[in-house]
Amino acid sequence: MNSLNSNKFNILILVFLVASSLTAQQANENPFNCFSVLAGNNATADGSVMFAHNEDDWGDRMVNFYKVPRADHQNGEMITMETGAKLQQAQQTWSYLWLEMPEMSFSDSYMNEWSVTIASDACSSREEEGELTDGGIGYWLRRTMAERSKSAREAVKIGGALVTQFGYASSGRTYCIADPNEAWMLSVVNGKHWVAQRIPDDEVAIIPNYYTINTIDLKDTMNYYGSSDLVDYAVKKKWYNPKKMGEFNFRQVYSNQENLKNMGNIVRHWSAVNLLSEKQYTVDESFPFSFKPKQKVMLNHLFTVLRNHNEGSEYDKSEGYVKSHPHEDWSICSPTSQYGFIAQLRSELPVDIGAVLWLAPFRPCVHAFTPWYLGMTEMPGNFSRGNYTSALKTHFNEITDVKEAAPGHTFFEFVDYAKEIDKDYGNLYDAIYQYIQLFESELFLNQKEFEKKVEAIRASNPKEAAGLLTEYSIRQVNRSLEMMIK
Repeated sequence: MNSLNSNKFNILILVFLVASSLTAQQANENPFNCFSVLAGNNATADGSVMFAHNEDDWGDRMVNFYKVPRADHQNGEMITMETGAKLQQAQQTWSYLWLEMPEMSFSDSYMNEWSVTIASDACSSREEEGELTDGGIGYWLRRTMAERSKSAREAVKIGGALVTQFGYASSGRTYCIADPNEAWMLSVVNGKHWVAQRIPDDEVAIIPNYYTINTIDLKDTMNYYGSSDLVDYAVKKKWYNPKKMGEFNFRQVYSNQENLKNMGNIVRHWSAVNLLSEKQYTVDESFPFSFKPKQKVMLNHLFTVLRNHNEGSEYDKSEGYVKSHPHEDWSICSPTSQYGFIAQLRSELPVDIGAVLWLAPFRPCVHAFTPWYLGMTEMPGNFSRGNYTSALKTHFNEITDVKEAAPGHTFFEFVDYAKEIDKDYGNLYDAIYQYIQLFESELFLNQKEFEKKVEAIRASNPKEAAGLLTEYSIRQVNRSLEMMIK
C-alpha cells in the first residue's frame, strides 16, 4: 500500500472509530432512558419513603438478579474502572441486591443492606469539554455509592466527592437515591460539576430524562449539596448571565437545551404529575421540582404511574389500544422498558423486612409487581447468568445474542410473553390487568400479617426469618410466572 492510500485508510479508520464512539455514547445517553418518582415519608400512606423507577434501555437485553454479600478487602486493593481510572477500595463493602444489565454503563440498580436504593435517569447536559482525571468515572459511581453508604445522604456525599475527584465520563445523569428517611436527586454533568437536592418529606418529585433541579441554595446543607463553583463556572462558560437571567436555575443553565424541549420527556413528566398532583397541569406549563400529592401515595398509585401509556389523552398514539399496541411510541411504560420497581422503605421495621423491592421484569403493564425483600438470601432460580463474582468480571463483554449467552434465563420468559401480548394487546389487556390487580391486591392484604410473623420469629431465630423472607419472595415471583401460562 503506498503512503497516500495508507493515509486515506488511516483517516477512514479514525472516522469509523469516532463515529462508533459517538454512537455508543448516544445509545447509552438516549433522551428516553428511564423514568423515576420519589415520595417522601410524609407523602405516603404507610409512612415509607417510596422510589419508583422504570429502567429503559435500547436493544435486546437481559437483567440478572444477584444478592451480593458483605465483603472485606485487603489494604491497598484498587478498583480499576472501565475508563482506566483507579480508586482505592474500601476496607469493607456492604451487602446489596444487584439488578445487573450486562454491557451497559448506566443501567444497574442497587438496594444495599442499609436499604439505600440507587437507580438513574439520563439527562443530557450542554457541557462538551468537561474536565476528566484518568478518564473519569461512569459505571462505578453508583456501585461505589451502594457499596459504601449507610444512608441516602451519605451516598450523595460519596457520589459528589467522586465526581469532583475524577469527573463524570458521560453527558449527564441524575441519580435517584433513597432510604427510609430521605430521598435525594444527585445531578451530575460531564466533567466535575454536580448538584443534589433533597425531596421534601411531604412531597413527590418526578424525573424523566432531563434535569429537574432548578433553583438551589448551597448554604442550606440540609437540603442541597453541590460544586462550590457551579454558578461561577456557568458564568465563565457564558451559559449564565446574572444581570439578564436573574436567579440561577441549574436546570435551565446546565441542560442540553434541545432536551428540555423534547416532547417525549415533557409528555411523560406531564402524565405522571397529573396522576399524582392535586393541581392539574397542561403540557406547556412549567412543572415544579416537587409537589404535594392529591392523596397519600400508595404502592398501587405508583404501579399505575409506571404502567402509564398516556391513556385518555391526545398523546395516546394507540387510541385506546385500538390502532395498535401502546409500545410503538414514547410513554412511561415504553418500547425500551426492561423492568420496573418500587422500593418501599420503612423505618419502623427491621431493615431486612422493612425494605422491599416490588419488581416487575420487562414491561410493568403486563406483569405483576412482586415483593423482593432485602432480607432474602438467594434469588429465584434461573434469574441470573453465573454468579455475582463472574458478573462483574464479564460485565462489559460484548454479547451478540442474549438468549445464546444465557440459555434458559427466566427473564426471557417475561420478554417473550410481553411481546406476544403486543400482537393483540387491545383484546387481551383488560383480562390480563384484572388478573394482575387481583394478585397484587392479595399481596397488599397479606403483607402486614406476613411481616408480623417474620418479625416475631426474627427476634429468636434470624436465620429462620431470612428463610421465610426468601421462600415468600421466590414463591410470589413463581406465581407471577404461572400467571403468564394461564
